[in-house]
Order: sequence, then C-alpha cells, then structure tokens
Amino acid sequence: MAGIRLTPEEPELPHPHGTPPRPQLPVPVAGAGVTAGGGASGGLDMASDDERSVAADSWSVRSDYGSTLDDDQRYADAADVLAAAAAAANFPSAASDYCSDKDDQDPIETEGSMLGLQSYWDASYSEDLANFQEHGHAGEIWFGADVMDTVAIWTKKLCANFIQGGTSSAKDNNNCEVDDKEFLNYPILDLGTGNGLLLQALAKQGFTDLTGTDYSEGAIELARNLAARDGFTAISFLVDDVLETKLDRKFKIITDKGTLDAIGLHPDGRAKRVMYWESVSNLVEPGGLVVITSCNHTKNELLQEVEDFSAQKSVKEDADSGVNQVFRYLDHVQTYPTIMFGGVEGSQVCTVAFQRV
Repeated sequence: MAGIRLTPEEPELPHPHGTPPRPQLPVPVAGAGVTAGGGASGGLDMASDDERSVAADSWSVRSDYGSTLDDDQRYADAADVLAAAAAAANFPSAASDYCSDKDDQDPIETEGSMLGLQSYWDASYSEDLANFQEHGHAGEIWFGADVMDTVAIWTKKLCANFIQGGTSSAKDNNNCEVDDKEFLNYPILDLGTGNGLLLQALAKQGFTDLTGTDYSEGAIELARNLAARDGFTAISFLVDDVLETKLDRKFKIITDKGTLDAIGLHPDGRAKRVMYWESVSNLVEPGGLVVITSCNHTKNELLQEVEDFSAQKSVKEDADSGVNQVFRYLDHVQTYPTIMFGGVEGSQVCTVAFQRV
C-alpha cells in the first residue's frame, strides 16, 4: 500500500476493440485548504463501479524504472482483478452512501475506493513482483521519482536543522552540512513502504537505520528483492499492518507516502484514520518527526485532522495531565509545482512534517 495513483500524463491513444477506455477523473489540488471538486478532500468525483475498476490501475505516474506490462493488457486485467476483489469484499457501489446523513460527514471524508482494500494491493504487488522476476522492473513510484527524491532530501534537511540546533524549517537555502554519522541516531520507519524505493532514496542521503513495513506480503517480497539488487541489503522490511502493528520499538522518523490516503479510501476510512494516528503516536519517539506525503489531503486538512486527533485523545486520557497536543506542525514542502484549479493555485501533492510532543 503505497498511495493513490495519479492520472498519467501521456496522451490518450486509440484502444483496440474490447479494451475499455481510461476514465478521466479530476486531479486533487493540495493547496492551502483547497480541494479540487469542492467536495470531499480527495477532489475525485466518483465514477461508476466499472469505471473505478479500470481507473484504479491507471492512476499512475510513469517511473524511470519502466512500465510493468503492456498498457492495454494491464487495463483489461485490472478490471477483472478488481471486480473479483469487490465481489469478495462485498464492496458497496459508488451510488451508495457510507453515511446516512451527508450533512454530518467529515469535511475531509472521501468516498471509498478499491484502493482502500488490501485485496487490491495484494493483486497489484503480486503483478509487480511477477514482472520484476521476469523483466527486472521495479514498478511505479507513487507520486513520481521527483517527489520521492524531494521527500528524501527535504527530510534530511529537516533533521540537519535539529542536529544543528536551528529552526524546524527545511527550506532549500538551508545549510545541510552535517556529518552522515549524525544520522546513525535517526531510525526511520516507512509505513506502507510498497516497493521500498523511498527507503533507498533515504539511504542515499546518509540514513542507515531503515525499516519498511507493509501489510501486503507481495510488496515486502518485492521491496526485499529490489533492495538486494540495488545494494541496500541493510534495509529491513517487515510484513506489518500499521493499524494493528506488532512492532515493539519506537522510531525517530516516520515517513508515509500515500498510505494515509489509501487508508482513508476504505469504506471505514474515518475510523481507520483515527486508528492510524493512534498507532503512529505510539511508534514515534517523543520529539520525533512524522513526514506525511499526500495527494488526497491538503496541508490544512492534515493540520485539522491532527488537531482533531489530539482533541479526542486528550478527552480519553487524564485531563489533569495538561497535555492537549500530540503532534505539532513543523513545516511543509514548498517547492512542488503548482497548478490553477477553479481559480485557486495549489499543488497535486503536499508533504507535511509534524513533531511528536
């Protein structure tokens, strides 16, 4: 489970008979509290079940590592695989309502999608693993290689500022001259690591204590194979579900590139997001960092979600403790390309850093 696949940028090509066309869905805008479509936070107008089944596998950014299958066959196979997954999971149709009272829906609630189901990711990574074994392809990089590299470099700058005793900002003009030995004390956990390439990018930045988890066994097997091939054998990969984690250690940095997005697309996404933040709050060290990259939530929506979680947690725990904040906002990436949507400027992706209080 790695993230939501964005609409591919290549132009439409004629499809052979029998191959369904790709539905064109609007792209979410991660601006200052702005979502494309003006409704749920994802900004995706839900298509029919058949369209969503085909679209689910076509929301991808082409990676430099190569496509995994012939496109026409991939889109055709996706419909069959996802339709079977939907039937097995008794997945509701797009026309149904997950909430009987729409006026009471969470302002950042997104309607469910196949991408919120483990069965989808198991099928997807099983295909990616088969293609790696046959062709050596790594599969897609969620949100693209540029975003992945930006997250890795930006995370290092954020840590360097703390090491140097500076501010929490990680802007491009900051000096990042820190001995790589300093990063030995910064264990990183990548949630929903998928093919594990973000951890490889972090390793190139000097981080050495790296762990990736994913609830899909196929993803972990793929990540291990890629790490071995690329010479990153020190990275640890474990099958683990963040919502029911079995990990018994804490990390100084937690990264998430699309995992919270996918969790929010489950039919029970609202409750599962609360479970996510509860788990993350237990996995990160006090003073540690949580770096979230999302295409389905804006920066302001993530800030609001964290604030709401803190409020709920303070009510459950001892009110006399005086702790009313679990995470505090640190910074966000400000260098992503921007687009105009509905007269408002924003970006397709946002990366936000929080610190555990």
